[in-house]
Amino acid sequence: MFIRQLRAGVALGLLLVAGNASAQQLNNQQLISSLSQVSNAAPAIDPALLTQEANANVGKGVASQPNWSQLANLSQLLVEIDFENDSIAIEPKSYRTVGLIADALHHPNLMFYKFLVVGHTSSTGDAKHNLKLSQERADAITEALATTFAIPRNRLYSVGVGQEMPVDPANPKAADNRRVQLINLGRIK
Repeated sequence: MFIRQLRAGVALGLLLVAGNASAQQLNNQQLISSLSQVSNAAPAIDPALLTQEANANVGKGVASQPNWSQLANLSQLLVEIDFENDSIAIEPKSYRTVGLIADALHHPNLMFYKFLVVGHTSSTGDAKHNLKLSQERADAITEALATTFAIPRNRLYSVGVGQEMPVDPANPKAADNRRVQLINLGRIK
């Protein structure tokens, strides 16, 4: 059920799906518009609890976990960021996308908000390895945003879910499942 809710929420704000042609169409205004749709009634999300639930449910899925199920109500965006195979090294062609994300996060409409960077993998390989790899990749994006693009660290949180929330459940090994998700967690307090 959560996957359907997530898909419905993402379908409204989905601006980028895996594919190089689509990556070239991404622009700041699209990012800003998608990520700035924040509800005052949005639930408070604790990234540490998300990490605990992901680690405790390796191979079982996290979508039905209490803290993960609340994410469907938040402004979010799926983004393709390519990494070298089984690595946290961001491929050079994806730095443009990371730069566009950074530009959007510096925009006045978004500069007082905090964001969750969620790393996802396909189901190729061991579930525990994929969870670790997805966390490291989410950390790599967060690190790039903080160091290269000067996004304050107090605005960025990262968590990996491995293969537990495929965007294409019918094809868990599909490349579309390897993605990064940005979620607006609300105003910085």
